[in-house]
Order: sequence, then C-alpha cells, then structure tokens
Amino acid sequence: MNLKQQAAQQALGHVRSGMALGLGTGSTTAYFVRMLGERLQKGTLRDIVGVPTSERTAELARSLGIPLTTLADHPRLDLAVDGADEVDPSLNLIKGRGRAALREKIVEVHADRFLVIVDESKLVPRLGHGPLPVEIVPFEAQAHVRWLEGLGCHAELWLEENGSPVITDDGNYLVLCRFPQGIADPYALARTLADRPGIVEHGLFLDMADAVIVAGQDGVRTLRRG
Repeated sequence: MNLKQQAAQQALGHVRSGMALGLGTGSTTAYFVRMLGERLQKGTLRDIVGVPTSERTAELARSLGIPLTTLADHPRLDLAVDGADEVDPSLNLIKGRGRAALREKIVEVHADRFLVIVDESKLVPRLGHGPLPVEIVPFEAQAHVRWLEGLGCHAELWLEENGSPVITDDGNYLVLCRFPQGIADPYALARTLADRPGIVEHGLFLDMADAVIVAGQDGVRTLRRG
C-alpha cells in the first residue's frame, strides 16, 4: 500500500454499520471511498449512507454501490472523512485544491466527528506553504482577484490547460492565493475573506478537524486536537 492507502485504511477502522458519513473529495479520500465500497459489497459493513462533497465523489460512490443521501434527510452525520492539502500543528487545514472546498465545508460542519487523512508531506509548520484556494463569483472576477492581491498575496485565477477558468460544481471560479511567507494569522484572514462581497468561500478549515491520520515512512499515527 502507498501512504495514502494506509491512511485511508486506518480511517476505515472508525466506520461502523449504520453510520451516516460525509464523503470527502480528492485522491486520498478516493481510496477511502473505494475501500468503503468493498466492505459494503462483502457485507462486513451494512446500512451505510454517505453525503458526497462533489459530483466526482458522488459518481465514484454510485459506481461502488454506496447509498447516497442529503443533509436534508440526514442533518447529523456520524463521521466525515476527507483529505487536506496542508495541516499545521494545531490541526488547522488548507483544503480546496481538489476544487470542492465549499461543499466540503458545508458537509463537514454537520458531522459529529471530522477525520482527516493525509500522508506526512501535508504537515507544515505554518499554513500557506502552497496556494490557498478562494472561491469567487464569476461576476467581475478580475475585481475580486485584484482585491485579493491587496491582502499581501499573489492571486491569480485558476485556469484549465486550455486557458478557461476552473469552474466548481456550483458554477463559481477559483483563485489561487500564494503568500510568500505563509499565512501569519489564518483566523484574521478567514474573517476578512468571509466579510467580502463576491468571495463565496475559502480553503481555510480552522478548528474543524477532530483528528488527523498521518501515514509516513515510519508508520501511521493519529494526531488529535488538544
């Protein structure tokens, strides 16, 4: 198994029959979803339902026979499992490079427990080692990019290989914000972004993860908040 598979397998040990799960998006979580589907097919897990955080995850889950539901029918989820792009020592996260931060955040705030699965390369001393994705409305997109530049980062519209904007499942654009020295105060930045018209959501997931499963060359360990 590679490191991502090891982390996913460890997370599967937290799943019990009868649970309602939040199913994250990204390459590491895809391993978890596939393993979950195998357990359901074998009958070692039963009566599981999942709320997907992207159309991509929904499609994968359906192909594996995982029953899907919505937050309208299951407003309280037992567990959400997802990956992360960065994890700091306080278990704060940057997510969204899988293009699904908005739906991920909506689903994961409804979970009793939020479990993050990563390989050790995602551990950083300070958030902002890589780009922070920010979701914006398409209307006057360049005005939002220009405003984001004023926050001390290099901001650019995320483009597909053909030069067209990356479009989320909800029809919005994504901006990649790179902070040369990392993000000094993630909480202040999150508040600033939340207050700005045209900014739909951002990839700062602060005080949300209950535990992080980290797979590394020396084995798998679990980091817990507090």
